[in-house]
Amino acid sequence: MEGVAPPAWALLSYLISGVCFILALRGLSSPSTSRSGNRYGMFGMALAVLTTLLLKAPVPAGGFLPQPSPDDVITLAQIVAAIAIGGGIGWFIARKIAMTDMPQLVAAFHSLVGLAAVLVGWAAYLNPEAFGIAAADGVIHAQSRIEMGLGIAIGAITFSGSIIAFLKLAGKMSGAPIMLPGRHVINLGTLVAIIALTAYFTLDQSLWVIATISVLSFLIGFLLIIPIGGADMPVVVSMLNSYSGWAAAAMGFTLHNTAMIITGALVGSSGAILSYIMCKAMNRSFISVIAGGFGAAPEAAGGPAKEQRPWKRGSAEDAAFLLKEAENVIIIPGYGMAVAQAQHVLREMGDVLKKEGVNVKYAIHPVAGRMPGHMNVLLAEANVPYDEVFELEDINGEFAQADVAFIIGANDVVNPAAKTDKSSPIYGMPVFDVDKAKTVMFIKRSMGGVGYAGVDNDVFYMDQTMMLLADAKKMVEDIVKALAH
Repeated sequence: MEGVAPPAWALLSYLISGVCFILALRGLSSPSTSRSGNRYGMFGMALAVLTTLLLKAPVPAGGFLPQPSPDDVITLAQIVAAIAIGGGIGWFIARKIAMTDMPQLVAAFHSLVGLAAVLVGWAAYLNPEAFGIAAADGVIHAQSRIEMGLGIAIGAITFSGSIIAFLKLAGKMSGAPIMLPGRHVINLGTLVAIIALTAYFTLDQSLWVIATISVLSFLIGFLLIIPIGGADMPVVVSMLNSYSGWAAAAMGFTLHNTAMIITGALVGSSGAILSYIMCKAMNRSFISVIAGGFGAAPEAAGGPAKEQRPWKRGSAEDAAFLLKEAENVIIIPGYGMAVAQAQHVLREMGDVLKKEGVNVKYAIHPVAGRMPGHMNVLLAEANVPYDEVFELEDINGEFAQADVAFIIGANDVVNPAAKTDKSSPIYGMPVFDVDKAKTVMFIKRSMGGVGYAGVDNDVFYMDQTMMLLADAKKMVEDIVKALAH
């Protein structure tokens, strides 16, 4: 198929698909338009897949639609069957997965995109004539080797890195950073070796070269993610999303598929931009994210609270009384809310308070949860009105006027150490100014935990803080019952 330009109808179809993908990204930028964004993305992808299927054989002279080639190893029926099987698995998972498990599901899907890029790259290497990337003597074109090497390298990094992220997010592996001695030297050396071998691959297409690139890339993906702690997982998820996009774009060049190039570039660039935005929100260096190991130091991760100071414990009845007497309440959800699946009863509590004339708002930190927009998704699932949900920069100035700051399952995003303690691993990260509220209610399971960053929280010990120690869902249910009485 080399040198055969796609017909005009196919180019127009891919252009329409690309426009749909852009509209999908635009729609997904806001919870209120996310449904329409998903529809644009689904339509664009369906159109791109259909066009690719119709283009699986060369266009005959004077013809409009391609005809199946007798040399095709895989028939259209087999392709449709594979799509049906994959689509059925995806539909089943989507129906069964809980919203609280979405972060690990996203990481798992990223791993599949990376693995697909690796397999396509190897298929192109083993049978270059079928991909139209080889000369008559079977030598793969130099530019195709670059595309193949980059696609396999990025795909392998995405695969192994996403597997580690999945294991951490699913709780099957410790969320604490695992710091290897000399990790930065090892990572840098491995990356340099991958780049050098990819360049050498343009001169020598021997099997050992591409095999070594693959092995080193799988290894570096593992090494980049294991030093990253659970608190930094939202950035990791968006970063792996970017990697998967660039892997798909590289394979798009190998397959001569315009839709894959467009889609991959959009996913890669949007993921990179999101990672940069989230790094700024956490006061992290974007380069340190790419290098890996930017999480908390090992001695800071996990463990009991560093100090034993006086604190006040409250009951559901105490909380209900203060909430009912308040005029302005700001609710700050975190990953603990997701684990307890307390978003529905939290919305119920908010509805009860609004009926009592209380002004209720929800404050979302950019890195709350385990993936970008995790809290927004959970609150949307619980049908919390979009106009009651505010980002950090839009609501942080209102805590001074708030009667109650209601923290449920959050920790690091409300820790004032980020503003005052230069030795803290979260120093410089913008946090909610909950210490300015008249009353702070803090729901957590016990006083023993200190969050993923491993830092004790001065908010626990403030005079205006009431600690509500219990499972988040159970505590809010009890508060709702107390409000009813």
